[in-house]
Amino acid sequence: MARPRKPLLSRERIVETAGALVDAEGLAALSTRRLAAELGVSGPSLYNHFRTKDEILDAVADAVSAKVDLSMFAPDDPRDWRTALHDWAVSYRAALADHPHIVPVLAQGPGRRPAGLKVADAVFGAMVRAGWPPAQATSIGALMRYFVTGSALGSFARGFVDDETAYDPADYPHLGQAHLLAERREKVDRVAFETGLRALLDGLTMQYEAGARGNGRERDAEGGA
Repeated sequence: MARPRKPLLSRERIVETAGALVDAEGLAALSTRRLAAELGVSGPSLYNHFRTKDEILDAVADAVSAKVDLSMFAPDDPRDWRTALHDWAVSYRAALADHPHIVPVLAQGPGRRPAGLKVADAVFGAMVRAGWPPAQATSIGALMRYFVTGSALGSFARGFVDDETAYDPADYPHLGQAHLLAERREKVDRVAFETGLRALLDGLTMQYEAGARGNGRERDAEGGA
């Protein structure tokens, strides 16, 4: 009987295995030696596909970016810019929440990663089409990335222990219920994200409407000249 062949090594298989390792044990667990062992190959064989461990991490991060929904930024999508940003931010956060250990890599920006660059291109293009000046469209893409990646870097609720004796009223008079946050982590973090996103979009809407009014006054002045 012929011995079963090992699956062929490919970029996709390397990225999938590396991603699973990072998801399970964190960034520190990933090394080329450990990854080669997980794949059942020799370390040097990885270099036929990736030159460095950082390139592998970039590919893992980009695979996460590729999961983010961008349909709301298509030119023929009926959603307005505010709804599009909201829906994208929700999808973006969901993708990062599924892979929290890779967030520090994603937070560094897209670099040369194709999927990450497609995200940046889609957001910028949609904002410019909606009437935002290019400089402000760039700022919007940046602040949305700051907000979403920041929310995914760690859980606010998990930062508190479920031991009520840790919060002595004599020292922390307003943290009497803080020990309950950990067990309500998912709801607390979700509501916090939604509250922040709504406030951010409200602020952008005010800027957008103020800009529209200013442009209208300029047109009226030109018409009366």
